[in-house]
Amino acid sequence: MSRIIAMNSNTYHGYSLEDAVRGIADAGFRYIELTATKGWTEHVFPDQPMKRLFRVQDMLRDAGLNPFAMSGHTNLTDPDRFGDFCDNMRLAAFFGCRYIVSSIGEAHLTDRHKAGADETARCIEKLVPELAARDLTLVLETHGKDHGTGAALAEIVEKVGSERVRINYDTANVIFYGRVDPVQDLAGCVRDVSYLHIKDKAGADDEWNFPAPGKGNIDFDGIFEVLKRAGNDSPFSVEIEFTAQGAGSLEAVDQAVRDSAAFFREKGFEL
Repeated sequence: MSRIIAMNSNTYHGYSLEDAVRGIADAGFRYIELTATKGWTEHVFPDQPMKRLFRVQDMLRDAGLNPFAMSGHTNLTDPDRFGDFCDNMRLAAFFGCRYIVSSIGEAHLTDRHKAGADETARCIEKLVPELAARDLTLVLETHGKDHGTGAALAEIVEKVGSERVRINYDTANVIFYGRVDPVQDLAGCVRDVSYLHIKDKAGADDEWNFPAPGKGNIDFDGIFEVLKRAGNDSPFSVEIEFTAQGAGSLEAVDQAVRDSAAFFREKGFEL
C-alpha cells in the first residue's frame, strides 16, 4: 500500500523539536507534521527568529525528514485570529508544506468566538485565496464538541466548496469529542477527507488516553478498508498523546514512535 505515512511532532509534546526529529528519523519515518499550535506545542512558530527557522530546515534535511504538513491550530471564526492563521500559512509555505491542519475552534486555548455552519463556512472561504497563493490545502480536524465528527465537518467543507479546504479525520478525536464509531463516521464523509490523524484510543470514551496505533481499541483494519473501498490514498500522520499524565519519559515517547513504525510495517505499509 503506497501513501505518505508521517509522524506528528506533537507526539513529542513537552520535548524539543530536536528530540522529535531524532526519534522520528531513528524509527524510520521519512515524513513529519510540524506542530505550531499556540499555547500547546510550538515546535515551530511565526515569531521564532529566522536563524532558528533556517536551522530547523537544515536539521530536517540532515535527518531525511520531509516537512510536508504543519499543524497550525487557530480559531478560524475569530476575526482577531485571522492574521495569526495567515502567518501560520506563510510559515507552512516557508517549510514547503502541502497541508496545513487546524481545528475550527481553538485546540488548546479558550474560544473567544463561536459560529454556526454558515458563518464558519464564510470565514473559511476568506482563506481560500491565500491557500491558493501558498499552494496549501487546509484540512479541518475533527476536534471539539461542535466539530468532533466527520459528518459535522463535511457539512462545512461542502458549504465552502473548494478543493483547498478538506477534512483531517482524527480517528480518536471522533470518539473522545464526537462519541461516534470512527469506521461508520468515516464511511459517511470519506469523499471529503484528504488527510488523517492516525491516533488510537484506550480507556473510556471521555478519558484522555491515546497510545501508539495498535495499542488501543480502534478498528484500524476497518478504517483502512473504508479508505480502500473509496480509493482514498490520503496521507496518514500518526499522533500519540498518551495519558493525562504524559508519556513519563523521552524514552517512552521514542518507544511509542518505534511501535508505530512497526505497526504500519506489519500492516503492509512502507514508511
